[in-house]
Amino acid sequence: MENGYFNSASLAFLTQLRRHNERTWFHANKPDYEHYVRQPALNLIANFAPRLAEFAPRFRAEAKRVGGSLMRPYRDTRFAKDKTPIKTNVGIQFRHDLGKDVHAPGYYLHIEPGASFLGVGTWRPDPKALAAIRTAIDQAPLRWLAARDDGAFCGRFQLSGDSLVRPPRGYDKDHPQLEDIKRKDFIAIHRLEDGEVLGEALLDRMEAVYREAEPFMRFLCQAMKVPF
Repeated sequence: MENGYFNSASLAFLTQLRRHNERTWFHANKPDYEHYVRQPALNLIANFAPRLAEFAPRFRAEAKRVGGSLMRPYRDTRFAKDKTPIKTNVGIQFRHDLGKDVHAPGYYLHIEPGASFLGVGTWRPDPKALAAIRTAIDQAPLRWLAARDDGAFCGRFQLSGDSLVRPPRGYDKDHPQLEDIKRKDFIAIHRLEDGEVLGEALLDRMEAVYREAEPFMRFLCQAMKVPF
């Protein structure tokens, strides 16, 4: 396998999985999953760990088969309309060392043919954390705007995620930062072409892109009162 990282066969496996998203097919092809998907992901996490420690030392890169940075392949279908059992992407999250789940602030890598991306921020923060971020935007708008509109950050990322339709309780409809205060997710996305996720060059790309998110990530961590 090329450098032990993702290669064209990795993307081909994920494409096949999309066509045959059944537990029987997945179990029959588990050796290919291990060889082309899980092991390259663990290699990537292990080799990215020292880089992450240089620019974001409070975030973890844990190359564990279960319970680390690599997200499990099985979907939780209990409350989902889509009942397909297997995720057709690779999800890797480098969470804050005080975070316990996917909602904690972190750096994210999504590998999916035709839809790969790098992400930063916090997805669906719990009510207390969400309120803290909104309060920080309200009380320190200049600091928020400096982080959100930082030139290097904007050159790499686009803000994404869901928002409320109406202002949250306690905020006026004419608040100058209302559109940001209405956010339910504070995440930003950098899209990747298929060729950009292959081989060892992905490590350099991740580091370069993630580094540009420092103002945004620092603001979120300070708002949530956790060290950056």
